[in-house]
Amino acid sequence: MQQPYRYQQPRWMRDLLRFLPLKSQFVFSGNVRDLQACEISPNIVTPVAFNQSLHNALREAGYQHVVMFNLLNGFIPMVPPGEDPAPTQKLLSQLGLNIVEGRANGGIDLLSTTLERLIELPGEPVALIVDFASCLINHRDNLSPVEHSLFTRALVLSHQARARPYGEQRRAFFNTVLWVVDKEGDLPDWFLINNPLIRHIPVAKPDRIARHALAPALLRSLPGQSVETAVQERAAQEFVDETEGLLLLDMNAIARLARIEGVAQEQISDAVRRYKVGITEDPWLKIEKEKIRQAASTIQKRVKGQTHAITHMLDIIKRAVTGVGGGKQGGRPRGVIFLAGPTGVGKTELAKTVTELLFGDESAYIRFDMSEFSAEHADQRLIGAPPGYIGYNLGGELTNAIREKPFSVVLFDEIEKAHPRLMDKFLQIIDDGVLTSGRGDRVYFSEALIIFTSNLGIYRLDSHGERVANVRPEEPFATVQKNVKAEIERHFKLVLNRPELLNRIGENIIVFDFIRPDVAEQIFSQMTENTLAGLGRLGLTVTIGQAALELLRKICLADLSNGGRGIRNHLEAHLVNPLSRALFDVDAQPGDRYHIADLLTGASTQLVLTKQQEP
Repeated sequence: MQQPYRYQQPRWMRDLLRFLPLKSQFVFSGNVRDLQACEISPNIVTPVAFNQSLHNALREAGYQHVVMFNLLNGFIPMVPPGEDPAPTQKLLSQLGLNIVEGRANGGIDLLSTTLERLIELPGEPVALIVDFASCLINHRDNLSPVEHSLFTRALVLSHQARARPYGEQRRAFFNTVLWVVDKEGDLPDWFLINNPLIRHIPVAKPDRIARHALAPALLRSLPGQSVETAVQERAAQEFVDETEGLLLLDMNAIARLARIEGVAQEQISDAVRRYKVGITEDPWLKIEKEKIRQAASTIQKRVKGQTHAITHMLDIIKRAVTGVGGGKQGGRPRGVIFLAGPTGVGKTELAKTVTELLFGDESAYIRFDMSEFSAEHADQRLIGAPPGYIGYNLGGELTNAIREKPFSVVLFDEIEKAHPRLMDKFLQIIDDGVLTSGRGDRVYFSEALIIFTSNLGIYRLDSHGERVANVRPEEPFATVQKNVKAEIERHFKLVLNRPELLNRIGENIIVFDFIRPDVAEQIFSQMTENTLAGLGRLGLTVTIGQAALELLRKICLADLSNGGRGIRNHLEAHLVNPLSRALFDVDAQPGDRYHIADLLTGASTQLVLTKQQEP
């Protein structure tokens, strides 16, 4: 049984309370613009802004006055609701500040002089929170005289400050300065690094405990609130699982979105999906189930001889549509499929057919030829260049495409040709369902179907480093499947050194069989019929005699090493191209009828083409 999560103060707050008697200045960086879970009474947790949470911690520690400063609003007294702000406003006057409408305007120069007065101010302990401190300077390595004066004074004051006892317990207090920045490196290095009198405290993103502490309070405001404790706990658990990697600010926004759109707490995962990808309806639920039930026969008309692959693929599609296997893994892609096998056996064709099944259009998929991503820094094409590099503002090809079409089939063709560095990106997509672009945007793959194709396992390297066949057409499919999977496993573990990626793909490796002679016959017949039927759209009627057809069949099926693609290549060389030449030479017109009586093979195949009279 899972133990209940109990609220506990975030680590940054515990560090602050521990070091307040020891340090006179603090620097907070990281997740400082997020909400914080705050326990306002036993077992009642609510979200509050970071600065408010910081103020609450300082008041709890015994500080009588807390003042906030930023460049826009100047100096503002921070007091709890219902408390008289006059004493803190009086303190601002003692610091030489001019109070107007409860606050004191001031810029960076006035902040500099105020720091010195604040540190030496006797009486009740005071804390000054300098918010958006990153905006105080243009560049930390090229400070203006005013900026340099501010941080020089702050550095000197950190060494001069002395703690003094205050209150009945005579606890040690500094008049404390707290700098709130986006990144630790936003302030000058000489001010912060190796300064034992200034404490840097990173503020981490919310962990599972913080999200679980806040989830019940956010769900309580949703419509259709259940009175059953088990339902509430299940909804809270699902909310926490689905928001892995998100901020408390995001959780609060999801709850507001759910209230606006009338989403009940039992469907909180739907609100999370809407927030992530911006789709109101779930397109997967709109797919016609009857269409999928009848899909096997439809697919087999286009992908011949791969019954095992089609069945396995449809199982994954059905799982994506029904949502089985969601829950804790709901942020992952709808499905991840690895299609392996010889060339020309229908891997890409199956991906196109599945796309047409889902979208009604086989071209409605996002395809990446991974042979174009063999360079070390090719990942920048997918996610975008990092800050400071050319093309930073353009984003990446993959992240831009998913942001535009979150409900999509993404095909990574010939994945073994990509640089191994890209495998880390694929691991992130499969494991978390999210990818961070070069611009820092989070792009979600939770609604996408990911398909990899590969020729791995067909060949292997022998003991001399020579490339030899790992499987052969004369072997039974069970042997082909076993050997291909074994070679794929070896490649991921020993060559790519990415066994974790193989583990994430799991049992979704679908091995295609060789094109066997009986299947090749079907492919040849279908391709020939389609070629001649296509002439009908031009108004021409062309038939082929039995002798010519048998010779063409013998030529096209003589070598099946290149699968269906090889059959197509032979058909183009010995039927399509010669027929095009012959029809061109006789100046064929719409309505004409022709018969192919024979094929003359040689350096270039020629057709014996006769024109027939209208019936």
